[in-house]
Amino acid sequence: MPTAVISVSGRTSRHRGLGHEGMVAKSSLDFYKSAGIATTCPLTSAAGIEGGRGPGYHAGPPIHRAGFYPLSRSARLLDLIQALRRHRRPVTAADLAGELGVSIRTVYRDIATLAAQGVPVEGEAGLGYVLRPGFMLPPLMFGDDEIEALVLGLRWVAQRGDGPLGLAAQNATAKITAVLPADLKALAEDSGLVPVSLKPSVTEPRDLTEIRRAIRMERKLRIAYTDGQGRASDRTIWPFALAFMERIRMVAAWCETRQAFRHFRTDRIVEVTVEADRYPRRRHALLADWKAEMDAPEET
Repeated sequence: MPTAVISVSGRTSRHRGLGHEGMVAKSSLDFYKSAGIATTCPLTSAAGIEGGRGPGYHAGPPIHRAGFYPLSRSARLLDLIQALRRHRRPVTAADLAGELGVSIRTVYRDIATLAAQGVPVEGEAGLGYVLRPGFMLPPLMFGDDEIEALVLGLRWVAQRGDGPLGLAAQNATAKITAVLPADLKALAEDSGLVPVSLKPSVTEPRDLTEIRRAIRMERKLRIAYTDGQGRASDRTIWPFALAFMERIRMVAAWCETRQAFRHFRTDRIVEVTVEADRYPRRRHALLADWKAEMDAPEET
């Protein structure tokens, strides 16, 4: 039975498990068994996997060759699935090979293996590959760097988010650390990565719950707004993004009054009402058009 061993900075790094009972679909388990990856770890504990280690991850020393720790084929397939999950759009074999540190030929061979085992990978050589939604991996597995990234991000949101969002970040941190193995729990709680801001944030006159809800639900907002020169106006906007900058928050939206994209500082929004009407375009389409406009070169 092959084991999945990963080398990070010249040392062996093993991913630990985090999950809940019943999360693994039978089709996923069939894939891991057919690929030769161990799936004997019980999935009934709060941490998801006995001892905190993921399926097929071996605690013993790996085989050392030529100064590095080689990935087994099963680990390579897991990494390929994870790489595909990171991309929402088709990604070429060349890009996947660059991410995974393998040859393009190896990517083609591994894609064929995944497809043969029932993993819903779509695409073809030259056009790119995408993993269809719905394929479930075994319980989440985090490495040391991933834990530190989560902790740093959640600490930033806890400090810089609005009240309810900051509280949600604290709750998420508590839920994650509660089910981590002891060594990773210590790493998360004692992480030396701390977000620091040299400038105090602008005091918000209201929490941003309504604005965030309107963005999620693609609802129009009716706002009373005062600009930097003190001029007041009433606007109906289609909010599609909320930017958290170091000192301020900014709503990116399509403004019905100006018939153009506009940005509104949340501390200058005097009143806000979430309307029942959905705006007529999808949020991802507005976001794409806005990005294209922001990236377009200025006319001279």
